[in-house]
Amino acid sequence: MSKIAKLFKGSSSSSSSSSSRSKHHRSRGGPSPQEAIHKLRETEEMLTKKQDYLEKRIEQELMIAKKNGTKNKRAALQALKRKKRLEQQLTQIDGTLSTIEFQREALENSHTNTEVLKNMGFAAKAMKQVHENMDVDKIDDLMQDITEQQDVAQEISEAISRPFGETFDEDELLAELAELEQEELEESMKSMGGLPSVPSSKLPTARPSQRATTKKRVEDDDDMRMLASWAT
Repeated sequence: MSKIAKLFKGSSSSSSSSSSRSKHHRSRGGPSPQEAIHKLRETEEMLTKKQDYLEKRIEQELMIAKKNGTKNKRAALQALKRKKRLEQQLTQIDGTLSTIEFQREALENSHTNTEVLKNMGFAAKAMKQVHENMDVDKIDDLMQDITEQQDVAQEISEAISRPFGETFDEDELLAELAELEQEELEESMKSMGGLPSVPSSKLPTARPSQRATTKKRVEDDDDMRMLASWAT
């Protein structure tokens, strides 16, 4: 064998070995979930188109069978046979589509769950990193200091708002004022000689006949005065 042939043979063998290694590396890595889902969608679209084609072919074969039913029995039977085979293929495609759809949905759900778990793990790491700089004991001490400072601030506010000088009980002052008013009222009553006493016995009441006579007398006096004014 010539040196050129050996050279080409060595290069071809090395290239084939490198290509086989790359293929092995790709197969070992496997497709990503997005790639697998995309491939399954493409397969679904292809099978759906095949379904439409088979349905049209079945309608055509049925028309041929109807057309040659009385004229050419052999042609009608061949059309019906082709129709049966097409229907079998259509049934198989229906089952395949159901399987692919189930597989695609399961893969989509798995991919979604994987992304959710990945994000939850990322959030957990972030939370852990934040809590690493926190000490529970220091937080308790800080909250205790805040409470103490609030108490001090409250005491300062109460001390500032407290009035200066002597303080008196307002209820005692009101009671003393009421006593003074009562004394003043008693003194004024004494200076006026007191109130007139109310008679203990009932006053005599006029009888009905006396009241009528008095009323008649007053009316007669009024009439006499009116006549006197007219005469003058």
